[in-house]
Amino acid sequence: MPPLAVRAYTATTALGRGLEAQAQALRERRSGLRRNDLAPLAPGEAPLDCWIGRVDGLEDAALPAHLAPWECRNNRLAWLSLQADGIQAAIAEVAARHGAERVAVIIGTSTSSIGATEEAYADLDGDGRFPAGLARPGLHTPHSLGAFVAAATGLRGPCVTVATACSSSAKVFAQAARLIGAGLADAALVGGVDTLCGSVLFGFNSLQLVSTAPCRPFDADRDGLSLGEAGGFAVLERLDAGETAPLRLCGYGESSDAHHMSSPHPQGLGARLAMADALARAGIGADRVGYLNLHGTATPANDSIEALAVAALFPPSLHAGSTKGWTGHTLGAAGIVESAIALLALERGHLPGTLNSATPDPGNGPQIRFDDARTEIAYAMNNSFGFGGNNCSLVFARA
Repeated sequence: MPPLAVRAYTATTALGRGLEAQAQALRERRSGLRRNDLAPLAPGEAPLDCWIGRVDGLEDAALPAHLAPWECRNNRLAWLSLQADGIQAAIAEVAARHGAERVAVIIGTSTSSIGATEEAYADLDGDGRFPAGLARPGLHTPHSLGAFVAAATGLRGPCVTVATACSSSAKVFAQAARLIGAGLADAALVGGVDTLCGSVLFGFNSLQLVSTAPCRPFDADRDGLSLGEAGGFAVLERLDAGETAPLRLCGYGESSDAHHMSSPHPQGLGARLAMADALARAGIGADRVGYLNLHGTATPANDSIEALAVAALFPPSLHAGSTKGWTGHTLGAAGIVESAIALLALERGHLPGTLNSATPDPGNGPQIRFDDARTEIAYAMNNSFGFGGNNCSLVFARA
């Protein structure tokens, strides 16, 4: 595929706001996970016994007055994330070059603003209607996030919200590449936002996927994930003839396991197909990838199949790790957050290992590292796998 320039990128997670906060915490091997202290929805209800990656100060980060109709925790995090790392300036530049109607908005999420819908149902009025402050239909739809980001940025190109669970904000890169390749846009704002709420915590707990301890990806004794919240964005643009951008998206691969709604293919077939497709689209062999940010959720099944797929495709020299011990599993935002970490690895040469894990699962290949490394690399990959076998792998390059 023709590579796309990554003009700017950012992430806000439990590690802090913006890229410097992410890079510092990764370098210091300092986790953002804490015991669940999210306010329960119902009075007297106990918080779920687990650890979470919560963004500090989100409760006090109100939207500006002109965006007040979009008020909710998810859109507040989206707005915060848009303020960091020159994203607004990069948006203004591509809009000035091409026109706002030629810049697409493609955003991933798993639950969008469903937390506000939970609040509305918990506070129905005497007639069974939403309370006046939450009777805003646009807030209670899966497209709330994409519509908010378009409203907040003034971009008027194609606007899409992708909701394929945990692969959502990786697949936005693929969709942007297709839209730009088809001539329907010249640039795109891509990203993803997901926030913690009752549906997220208790939904995953009902699937018996949540650990009561900080998650330990690829550890022999791992027993489940730690949920987190995050937001992030990137500005992608068609490259001019002869231009070589410092950072580029140069490949994507998508696949569907078509195996089970909540369990991956037992031999990792879908994961392997997505990674191989991304490499083929980038035009490189597996031995050219220096760093792979694994999906690595710390659930017994997911980590096993990902380790199997990675070992089948990559040489032992690959440095692969999961960063969910730092941020928690940020669901629909995982794709953009971990793409940002892959881009940081390309720019700064710090390759994260896997936090909290001590005893490698016997099924891990030599590619899966617990310790960090420091070396210059030319290509980095990010894996994001979602429910229903929605897999996406991305390849980024540094000039």
